Amino acid sequence: AARVEAYGTIDEANSAIGLARTVLDASGSEESHLDAMLDFAQHRLLDCASMLATPTPARTASTPRITTEDVDQLESWIDELTAEIGTIDGFVVPSGCENACRLHVARTIVRRAERRVLDLLTDEPEDVEAESIAFINRLSDLLFTMARYANALSGDGDVFWSPRTS
Repeated sequence: AARVEAYGTIDEANSAIGLARTVLDASGSEESHLDAMLDFAQHRLLDCASMLATPTPARTASTPRITTEDVDQLESWIDELTAEIGTIDGFVVPSGCENACRLHVARTIVRRAERRVLDLLTDEPEDVEAESIAFINRLSDLLFTMARYANALSGDGDVFWSPRTS
């Protein structure tokens, strides 16, 4: 069922984020900041999964929801990290230090979760709030930016795609 696929994939994404957190050095200020961002994301993903698991007629005032402020927070962090590492104009190969690689894996699972939520939106549009889709979309971008940031911290830097041309 689309509903089970949606909240199940969000759960998988949340687990991947938890795994990414295990290699962060929470004693370092830069990585502890990343850890706090990921902690926020994990709690909001649980809110999102809870909401998606609850059909609209069964939702109450106490059903967790994603808010515009949650999405804005992700945007703010994306802007903050991008200001430190700079923008790019090419495709990045998911690689680098272990922190970055784990964040890239989490990012790709979040992208899959977004596709599953969009499938649910097609099947049951009344049960998917726009803020949830926006949150998941922006979270994948935050994870991408965090992976780039982790590579910058480690000194590895970004690896850009070098396409084969004829």
